[in-house]
Amino acid sequence: MLDLKFIREHPDLVKEAVRKKGEKADVDRLLELDRERRELLRESETLKHRRNVVSKEIGLLKKEGKDASKKIAEMREVAEHIRRLDERLEQLEAEIQEILIWVPNIPHPSVPEGDESANQEIKRWGEKPSFDFDPRPHWELAERLGIVDFQRGAKLSGSNFVAFQGWGARLERALINFMLDIHIRKHGYTEVSPPFIVRRDIMFGTGQLPKLEEDMYRIEQDDLFLIPTAEVPLTNLYKDEILPGDQLPIYLTAYTPCFRREAGSYGRETRGLIRIHQFDKVELVKFVKPEDSYDELEKLLQDAEEILQLLGLHYRVVLLAAGDLSFAAAKCYDIEVWAPGTGKYLEVSSVSNFEDFQARRANIRFRRTPDSRPEYLHTLNGSGLALPRTVIALLETYQTDEGTVWVPEVLRPYLGVDVIKPER
Repeated sequence: MLDLKFIREHPDLVKEAVRKKGEKADVDRLLELDRERRELLRESETLKHRRNVVSKEIGLLKKEGKDASKKIAEMREVAEHIRRLDERLEQLEAEIQEILIWVPNIPHPSVPEGDESANQEIKRWGEKPSFDFDPRPHWELAERLGIVDFQRGAKLSGSNFVAFQGWGARLERALINFMLDIHIRKHGYTEVSPPFIVRRDIMFGTGQLPKLEEDMYRIEQDDLFLIPTAEVPLTNLYKDEILPGDQLPIYLTAYTPCFRREAGSYGRETRGLIRIHQFDKVELVKFVKPEDSYDELEKLLQDAEEILQLLGLHYRVVLLAAGDLSFAAAKCYDIEVWAPGTGKYLEVSSVSNFEDFQARRANIRFRRTPDSRPEYLHTLNGSGLALPRTVIALLETYQTDEGTVWVPEVLRPYLGVDVIKPER
């Protein structure tokens, strides 16, 4: 959420952000309501001051045995006027908040303008693998190996749900443990095992609500939500808290399943594991001082990239244009891994800086010193990594012409085999 004072002082910048991100927040209406609110607030405060002064005068008149009826009648009118003003102020506050929660974060100056077509590739790592046979797509490999059961997953929960089994389930577990170990032991993150179901205000804190509610799985009876990413509970761990500045930066990581209805425009690419409603992910979240957040963004990107490098998977990094940024992000890199059997790059991580946008929504602050005033910190997050598309790239990159799959060396201690073969 943006600071209303900031919007008041930089209306053109905020309107540009709304335009660049393709949002519909009415900034002019917001400012009009804000002006009325401030005028009425001044009037209300003046009347309340007048009421306090006259109340003392009435008390003195009564003490002296003098007639105070005129002043009492005047104060009744003033009290009624104050009541009407306060009632209108309450309405204005609600209207202001309703618009304010739809105002997106402002893209960083380094973010290119435009839609998805304006995204900029900034680097690549590794080479695309070559084969002396036609590489198979992962869904064929998975079925041949018996490691993903697409039909029975759909039987249990509907389309776009899958059941990993045998070496598939063990591969998922191996990747999760490998990723967590790297982030904890090498990159300095603290592991958290959070709840997978959260309250409405927690989803609001990270910006999923109200904009993305139709994409979320909601438990209607309790008004709770299945988490779409561990970013939601991890970021909100410090909701409504003031942290000591010497504790920053804080790095957290977690494995969780993620649940997304993928309503609206996301009902594409339904073959195999590319887009499924429940998937595993290792998440990285940072809480940092504002002046450090963009250096921390680059470090966060490196932490996510290193997982793919250790797995030996070719990938590229893309800087998202403003029109492709999420509602809450100020800057975002996508890491896209190459899937040779599918023949395309697939996003396995979005690495984002939200600046103080989420911190304001979740009310997370810090003090630089014990005596200093609280400030909003900056939050960042990135996938480290999302599992299904990492599995896709791994299966398709390390496949053999026999339909088996070599296990990357770093995973062999976790999986206990060098090659994944069909289970009999």
